Amino acid sequence: MTSRTKKRTSPQKKSAAGSPVETRKVPEATRCILWGQAGGRCEFPGCNKLLLEHSVTSKVVNFADVAHVVGFREHGPRGKGKRPAAIHALENLMLMSPDCHKLIDDNPDDFTREMLADFKREHEKRIRHLTGLGPDMGTTIVQLKGLIAAHTTDIPVSHVYEAVSPRWPTTRQGHVIDLGAINIDGEAGAKLATEHIDAEVMNLYRPGMDADKTLHISLFALAPMPVLMHLGSRLSNKIPVDFFQRHRDTKSTPWKWRNDGPPVGFVVKTLQEGTVRGKVALVLSLSGSIARESLPPTIDAQFTIYEMTLDGITPNVDFLRNADTLELFRKDYRRLLADLEKIHGQYDELHVFPAVPSPIAVVLGHDLLSKVHPDLLAYDNDRAAGGFKFRLRIIRK
Repeated sequence: MTSRTKKRTSPQKKSAAGSPVETRKVPEATRCILWGQAGGRCEFPGCNKLLLEHSVTSKVVNFADVAHVVGFREHGPRGKGKRPAAIHALENLMLMSPDCHKLIDDNPDDFTREMLADFKREHEKRIRHLTGLGPDMGTTIVQLKGLIAAHTTDIPVSHVYEAVSPRWPTTRQGHVIDLGAINIDGEAGAKLATEHIDAEVMNLYRPGMDADKTLHISLFALAPMPVLMHLGSRLSNKIPVDFFQRHRDTKSTPWKWRNDGPPVGFVVKTLQEGTVRGKVALVLSLSGSIARESLPPTIDAQFTIYEMTLDGITPNVDFLRNADTLELFRKDYRRLLADLEKIHGQYDELHVFPAVPSPIAVVLGHDLLSKVHPDLLAYDNDRAAGGFKFRLRIIRK
């Protein structure tokens, strides 16, 4: 049941016994607060219609209905059951277009009290977030979805909004690179994935596209390590990129960076001194430890093998909890590349064996410098085959 903003009735009536009877008129102060919380827009999901102007003439007119979550009358839509002490309480009111209002009142079984309360909460939460942002805080959302254990993962929009705050996505869907139809196992599948990524990234950076306007990218990526490394190598250094990590210990905001501890540091060890100066391998034991015997036999005595691991703690899947840890890794990784050049000269390729979180895999490719750093030969841990197998050559362009 409703109270329409254009409808005027007497503020109070009396029953035959002389006691006050609730009227449909919503107090003006409550109405004003509701308008502010709703941003002047319909709170029905997917509508979001601006209720202050005519859709054709743009003439400023009040088209809003003030709808009740719990019906105004007990016998009306959503009126039965426990009722609020004040029917016009702010938490029981929603701003709606007349069409959406009629839809919910004519179909009370489809739109329950609980559902409408969720609509109201999510809409007003979004309005509060968007109106609290400063200028130049837009971002282009990029999602890479690849098959991991035969499954792809969809990221709810609400999780994206929570993660990128105080920035705001300029489009709800963003730019999705979907590799779900590609079996990435093996070199052939990995090559198909890189071709698809190359085409999508080229489109992402085209003049006039969203990234060209926001000049900022927020990346959410889940795929096998070599594919993530390739994606990183294709992302431009000219537009800043924020990388996000999926956390396993929470369901409410799994992609939001944590601030519950100091950043984790990294150390580099030499596992083997090689006999050939230009043959170099890098083992990244971050999310888990990599055993020497899991490396392919081609990484023989000629290779110098380095290991980067966590400083003072055992490698584990939950170490990357804050963005500061990611930045520390990037500094140490770039420093390591510079040190390797001093030790091994102008070597052409670095064999990389990663056990790392997704953002770090992307950074491995992204922080390469074209014509400065060696190509990365990316391996993937194929447990069915009993160790790491070569997948991709990563060349920074």
